[in-house]
Amino acid sequence: MSSPSISAPPVAPTGRPVAATAVEAIASRRAVRAFLPDEVPPALVLQLLDLAARAPSGSNVQPWQVLVLTGAPLAALGAELRALSLAGAEGQEEYAYYPRSWREPYLARRRKVGWDLYASLGIARGDKAGTAAQMARNFVFFDAPVGLFFTIDRDLEKGSWLDYGMFLENIMIAARAFGLDTCPQAAFNHYGHVITQRLAVPPTQTLVCGMALGYADMSAPENTFATTREPAAHFTRFIDRLA
Repeated sequence: MSSPSISAPPVAPTGRPVAATAVEAIASRRAVRAFLPDEVPPALVLQLLDLAARAPSGSNVQPWQVLVLTGAPLAALGAELRALSLAGAEGQEEYAYYPRSWREPYLARRRKVGWDLYASLGIARGDKAGTAAQMARNFVFFDAPVGLFFTIDRDLEKGSWLDYGMFLENIMIAARAFGLDTCPQAAFNHYGHVITQRLAVPPTQTLVCGMALGYADMSAPENTFATTREPAAHFTRFIDRLA
């Protein structure tokens, strides 16, 4: 199999930072929750996916399948899902993304990112209406011009899901080289049955997640806070003897 053609990144819109190295791309990747309406050409989307497909997968099975929405289909599906969310409609999750029961240190980390996000938007704790409105913005891809959905064959095992994670990360890192930003979104799993029906996904496949793709609106307050990471020294052990 030949390698994809990789041309020089196009010039990003004025003021949009472009990651010139792998280190810059990784360090600048973040979940963006407000996007500009600037178009992302289909050829660029395909180029990103070609790059992402260089991700490793066991026995090179390449388990990923991608659906790209723009324009009218993106707007129509987003409006439908947003309305379901605001109405509190019950979903049918295909799999549990989060723990069934939260515990530390994961609970504190989850709460912090949620509180930081809502604080940036001026949504106070206990503001159920504000929280619901912000949650519903997931389903319109935070106004990104491109919405991506990812599916996987149901009969593939956990190893292929691990491979899929590397493919998704490659998309997010490669996007930074073109001045683009992303937001990976497990929230779509809540209405996976609606999405797969509307997009004619065969029953042999299941929805993995969605992802917003576009140019970040850095004037939006929700894009101004940064999430923290534990230093490697806190989660790493160097083994000098066996038990």
